Amino acid sequence: MLSRLKDRWVLITGASSGFGAAIAKTFAAEGAKLLLGARREERLEEIASECIQRGAAAADYHFLDVTKTESVNGFVDWAKTRTGGIHFLINNAGGAHGVDTVAEGKDEDWENMLQTNVLGVLRMTRATLPLMPHHAGSYIINIGSIAGHTAYEGGATYCAAKAGERKITQALRLELNGTGIRVGSINPGLAETEFSIVRFKGDTARASKVYEGTEPLSAEDIAETVLWVASRPPHVNIDEMIIKPTDQAAVHKLFRRQN
Repeated sequence: MLSRLKDRWVLITGASSGFGAAIAKTFAAEGAKLLLGARREERLEEIASECIQRGAAAADYHFLDVTKTESVNGFVDWAKTRTGGIHFLINNAGGAHGVDTVAEGKDEDWENMLQTNVLGVLRMTRATLPLMPHHAGSYIINIGSIAGHTAYEGGATYCAAKAGERKITQALRLELNGTGIRVGSINPGLAETEFSIVRFKGDTARASKVYEGTEPLSAEDIAETVLWVASRPPHVNIDEMIIKPTDQAAVHKLFRRQN
């Protein structure tokens, strides 16, 4: 594993918390070189420092807003000054906003979800592809969701966005066939991060009820999976993985323990 990841440049979006931060720390322990992007630069500074302590060969960070083409292009231009090539692009930035029905939905929430989960992935991939070497084990790993596979009430736009992200992954897999650049997606189910706090707009009590009585996935569970996918030999492409906690049989089917 070390021989495939050590000193390889890894670009991670949404690296200031949740899956992104955990992925950064996990890759750091393998001696990777990290390029971390997110809007909260103070958090990025903390994550980068911890990554160095964990063994990262390098951990640089820069402001990144994937909803803005100028920000994405500026980030990648900055990345060019740090490295001659990026071996791993992990499109993690995204998230859900609100649980309104379609009838009660808000344009601001809809636009945010589509901008981050769909257009953000497209922007980052377009900008980064010229830096990804061919036939060298490079990989684009998109962090999706089981919401891209199954719709649920109050999740129309988020489900649509993650389904879109899934189709982007599948199209890229076809378009990049023959280049040696691998493409795949990791689709988590119930996972306890800041996801629900953001979705419920800071209502921590409401967010905690999502996980009540269950043992959800952790950010570290997903990070370890991403590491495993990235560390496969160059001739192995993991197209798609769905990962759910044992307590979750389906989006609507959760086992909750009684206190």
